[in-house]
Amino acid sequence: MFYYYGRKKQIVRYYPSPNYNTIIEPFAGAAAYSFHHNASERRVILVEKDQKVANIWKWLIHDATLRDVQSLPDLQPGERSTEFLHIIHAATKMAFAFKRIKVTPVLARNWEISKRVFAKHLHEVKHWEIICGDYTASPDIEATWFIDPPYQGESGMGYRHSSAQLDYSQLAKWALSRKGDIICCEGEGANYLPFVPLLELKGIAGKTSKEMLFYRSGTRRRQLQLFEMQAQQGAALDGDSAALHPRQ
Repeated sequence: MFYYYGRKKQIVRYYPSPNYNTIIEPFAGAAAYSFHHNASERRVILVEKDQKVANIWKWLIHDATLRDVQSLPDLQPGERSTEFLHIIHAATKMAFAFKRIKVTPVLARNWEISKRVFAKHLHEVKHWEIICGDYTASPDIEATWFIDPPYQGESGMGYRHSSAQLDYSQLAKWALSRKGDIICCEGEGANYLPFVPLLELKGIAGKTSKEMLFYRSGTRRRQLQLFEMQAQQGAALDGDSAALHPRQ
């Protein structure tokens, strides 16, 4: 719904589609995955530890009206703003440290785009749920889990709750214990789950980086469990049959 450092809007189509009618994003940010996947028809639960980011979602979900959105003022290059919703539209990891920002042409353009998105799609998020808290505050239910934490190492250091504050081994254990689809995003070099390359991204000055993915399909897991149950039941029936009809 809005510009945010690390958001997945440009690459979200490359991630697996949800197999469940509930999507949970434990590191919500701008919630590009939920927004992309027809979330007006799904239950969406956002969990966000950063109080300021959570407050944006609380406003959009609970308070903002179309008139409120349409009356949001434009930003002019050169002026300064202390509004956090404006600051994050700089789409830089430094934004979380800024208390005031000078509006650039890029920021002004990003803000203008977001205002149009707010006006067009506000009604689609009114049924969403927002929890302000750590990822462990997520409800323990079967869902499609889109887990997009601050990336391990330097690339995740810019956030207010950065990679330096995360225990990735605990995050891995928690992620693997979720019921349903598990989609976990990371950068190259992350090692707390068996990540595989998703795609290569082109950056500034010809630099490239790899987007990594860990994926476990909940539906595939259920199919395997069902197959195992059927095999066990078949073995039990074979045993009963052998007992009833012993060889002569």
